[in-house]
Amino acid sequence: MALTSPYQDICRALATAGLSPRGGFEVQAADSVPPLADGRPARTVLLAGNAGPAMWKAFSRTEHHQPDPLDRWSRSILETIATCHDAGVVMPSDGPPFAPFQRWAMRAEPVYPSPLGILIHPRWGLWHGYRGALVFAKALSLPRREALENPCESCAERPCLTPCPVEAFARSQYRVDACAEHLQGPNSADCRIAGCLARRACPVGRDARYGPEQSSFHMASFLATGGV
Repeated sequence: MALTSPYQDICRALATAGLSPRGGFEVQAADSVPPLADGRPARTVLLAGNAGPAMWKAFSRTEHHQPDPLDRWSRSILETIATCHDAGVVMPSDGPPFAPFQRWAMRAEPVYPSPLGILIHPRWGLWHGYRGALVFAKALSLPRREALENPCESCAERPCLTPCPVEAFARSQYRVDACAEHLQGPNSADCRIAGCLARRACPVGRDARYGPEQSSFHMASFLATGGV
């Protein structure tokens, strides 16, 4: 029987629970990774999130009518894994100060800022997310980061910038207030149920698009947090 590495064991545990392993990195001073609860400095970070349908299939089978249900569900999974592997847990909602998850993601795997401000993955497009991080005081053997190019650099038409009904992305800056106001208006059913029109216009990762149930859940969560 072949031996597995701690990294492989953790990836398997994440996938079994419904979360996707999203790469990792060896910590450098500029990464702003907090120490573990007992004060030990962080040496390795592994990110967990969603890419594809696995997370929603697992999460939607749970009771999720309490406040911040996806955050609670993700934290529970990560804390269980952390207990088994002597790790700490950092969530995007922990703060302030908030952990720089976008910067960590770009260290961990080939994702790049898109014109919408969302990180784009060459395979998953804009249909992925980061639910939390496992932080280790020890060095883990990690696979090499994939060398995939930024798909936005070869996209001349930029179809994502034009379909928004309130031009929330037209000025190279996401107008959160305009987006939130539209979603609460009478003509927002398409965005609220099927998801952001701008996001849906991106041709990358079309097969990974969220279904209506997941899209409407995320839109409702966006509004519940005041459009932030």
